[in-house]
Amino acid sequence: MNIEHKLAQLQSRYEELGMALSDPEIYNQPEKLTRITKEHSSLKSLVDDYIKWKRLKSQIDGNREIVEQNEDPELTEMARLEIQQLEEELEQLEKKIRVALVPRDPEDSKNAIVEIRAGTGGDEAAIFVGNLFEMYRRYADDRNWNLEIMDLHESEKGGYKDIVFKMEGQDVFAEMKYESGVHRVQRVPETESQGRVHTSAATVAVLPEAEEVDIKINPADLEFEAYRASGAGGQHVNTTDSAVRIRHVPSGVVVTCQQERSQHKNRDKAMAMLRSRLYENELEKKRSERAAARKSQVSTGDRSAKIRTYNFPQGRLTDHRIGLTLYNLDAIIKGDLSDVIKALRVQDNMERMQEAGDKA
Repeated sequence: MNIEHKLAQLQSRYEELGMALSDPEIYNQPEKLTRITKEHSSLKSLVDDYIKWKRLKSQIDGNREIVEQNEDPELTEMARLEIQQLEEELEQLEKKIRVALVPRDPEDSKNAIVEIRAGTGGDEAAIFVGNLFEMYRRYADDRNWNLEIMDLHESEKGGYKDIVFKMEGQDVFAEMKYESGVHRVQRVPETESQGRVHTSAATVAVLPEAEEVDIKINPADLEFEAYRASGAGGQHVNTTDSAVRIRHVPSGVVVTCQQERSQHKNRDKAMAMLRSRLYENELEKKRSERAAARKSQVSTGDRSAKIRTYNFPQGRLTDHRIGLTLYNLDAIIKGDLSDVIKALRVQDNMERMQEAGDKA
């Protein structure tokens, strides 16, 4: 199947979805409305590019006719120059379209639940967790995403022993999934009197937010416990048993939430975390099955892999998966992650294109 035929099919599908959205009856079916709206939105950019592609082809054909049939040298030369410009624009557009036609990860359009946990390094690791959270919070602000804290445990010296939060917006998981893994920091801690550089680490896990339709949980498989919420150092921050702990017996997965004063709200948030963890476990099985076939540099599942180093003395960030080194660490740690994530997405797309080509 050639690209033009594939694009024509997608345009037809886009128009079909548009017709479905114009039917008032669709608003009585919330789940179907959400599914169709997401698919319609995901196709818009590609369809717009296809319309532009057809317009460029038409303009090039029109100018070629002028070159072949016109005897006016000045007009012919203008047409030749325009053909050259249009063909360069068409070439760039076709590259963009080929990337967009690579099969998307079906989870890319989902929101993300992000868990950051302190690793080696004691208090400095907890402070680094706080730095990473602030970096992601600012990146979310820049992308107009909504960020909601779901659970956290503060450290006495600053930062967090662990923090869990949800990010909502357009294609959140598509961008954030590359952050899963071990992040290492090299810097002089404020408490270091000798000025020695210490190395600490934090683990980041990015899970696609699972909805109830994605994974079914049998209530009989759950153990529920309510307890009193506490803050840093163990002091009570709530006088009622509003915090929630849920254990999924078959898998052994345990989630907690104490952010809200309402036990009911904490339970809802804990269930959202549980669904996403169980869903991620199922996805991990599929990734493992594909691992032998796809030798990807850009791992999006192995949380034990050291993926990135933040070297503060040298102002350097290194992403070890693709050999990317940048010297604007101050800007990156303040949320300017665009260049890092773009490079990872480009590498992933190149691998997907290669994989699609091998299968063709």
